[in-house]
Amino acid sequence: MNNQEVLQPNSIVSIVSIKNLEKKYVTDSEELTVLHDLNLEVEKGSKVVIVGESGCGKSTLLNIIGGIDKLTGGTVVATSENKQRWEVSLLSEKELSQYRSKFTGFIFQFHHLLKDFTALENVYMPALIAGVSKKSAIESAEQLLSDVGVFERRNHLPSQMSGGERQRVAAARALINNPELILADEPTGNLDPANAEKIGDLLFSVVEKYRKTLILVTHDLNLAAKGEKQYRIVDGRLQ
Repeated sequence: MNNQEVLQPNSIVSIVSIKNLEKKYVTDSEELTVLHDLNLEVEKGSKVVIVGESGCGKSTLLNIIGGIDKLTGGTVVATSENKQRWEVSLLSEKELSQYRSKFTGFIFQFHHLLKDFTALENVYMPALIAGVSKKSAIESAEQLLSDVGVFERRNHLPSQMSGGERQRVAAARALINNPELILADEPTGNLDPANAEKIGDLLFSVVEKYRKTLILVTHDLNLAAKGEKQYRIVDGRLQ
């Protein structure tokens, strides 16, 4: 089967469909099942939040959806607005790179900004890598930095910005290639409560403005309450 099969125009699909997902870690001495028989349907434009105890598999699930980690069993299928279909576990390395670059945008607990590049450069670099002209990439990056409230910090290095400002830049970077799906892994987990509240509000408002689908994992119940749908991972399954 073609990994990028085109669906029929009248098909009704979720942007992400997960069926019977299993993830095991196997060592010489033990086998650990983190996710088991996990099912999830994510509708386009929805804002889904997943909570759970530390080590329950929240980040693992997000990494599998994003093509960063491999599943052990089951399927994860992503479908774009133009009906392009990816069964994530079957993608080649080249297809995975395109999937991660074009379809998904990641926001991590730690911003992962490049320390020797300015905020503006950190945001527009993924667009350059994707083949966008430098002029257009800079224009888009400046607009996004304005939207997240740090335009005036665009020429500052990460070391010259606060934790909240760095996370705002990371959010702008996640949006630069106009992905359909934003995956946020504990995006406020490294911030103090006041900044966590601000960044949480900002993230939900920005994905709403740009009409993105959001899947967010967190242990912060205040942040989780901002989602439209909340799930909890218990014993490897969603509840």
